[in-house]
Amino acid sequence: MRTLTIAAVQTAPIPFDVEATWQRFADQVRAVRDTFPHVELVVVPELVLAAEAPLLQARADWMDRVALPLAGPHIDRICALAEETGLWLVPGSLYERGDDDKIYNTAIAVSPLGEVVARYRKVFPWQPYEQTAPGSEFVVFDIPGTGRIGLAICYDGSFPETARQLAWLGAEVIIQPTLTTTRDREMELVCSRANAWTNQVYVVNVNGADPAAVGASVVVDPEGIIRQQAGSGEEVLVDTLDLDAVTRVRTYGTFGLNRPWDQIARYGDGIRLPMYGGGSIHTPPWHETAVPIPASTPS
Repeated sequence: MRTLTIAAVQTAPIPFDVEATWQRFADQVRAVRDTFPHVELVVVPELVLAAEAPLLQARADWMDRVALPLAGPHIDRICALAEETGLWLVPGSLYERGDDDKIYNTAIAVSPLGEVVARYRKVFPWQPYEQTAPGSEFVVFDIPGTGRIGLAICYDGSFPETARQLAWLGAEVIIQPTLTTTRDREMELVCSRANAWTNQVYVVNVNGADPAAVGASVVVDPEGIIRQQAGSGEEVLVDTLDLDAVTRVRTYGTFGLNRPWDQIARYGDGIRLPMYGGGSIHTPPWHETAVPIPASTPS
């Protein structure tokens, strides 16, 4: 059985204090390791380590002040913490200053060996409120012997292209750090369930805790069912994800019924998508139809 035990830490930064927030984060990661020694991956909300404040307290210059390249002591200490604890870390997201001098909202994944194995720039910043530049590609990474993980950030989940592309790339789990302070959180939960169901993936959506955000972090299974949901305060959702369930659902269908990845494989051709300039979607390279699909019956 392929399993991945995750800890989604619903927490809040100390606004505008990067060093104090870092120490708080490091202490929380160590506490998870000590309290839940079977946990393999820890994720925290969006922009925690940037020490970002709630929306109505935000400072216009803060992003520019704390944005740094994805190299240097601030990354080195995350890598050292991962190696120290033996955990995979997805430490929310950071303000990254790119080589083009643009600022991106960027999530990284760090292995227990202390290596940055994935970097993802948020493709869909929350406009017009979020002033970061959009990224241009979706990112997955592998946990050897376990499975493939996709990265998304907050508002990305409102666009079905995000989860569909990550699943097409083979993601079995989507890790989605989030910082939602508004009452549309309820609809984000609808999106998390829909993205999980239509793409047959786990979705781990970890929001900030009050007062940074409104909480309600969730773990959703590949059939769209919420396995766990947090309240509004600080909380840790620990869950063991059965990645073989993804294979089962993709093979036999959601509740034994819905097999979206077989829709294209049945006919062998791609489907043209006019809104994407004549692009198309076709069967992903990982797909194998294990269950015979009945031939269509002429009407």
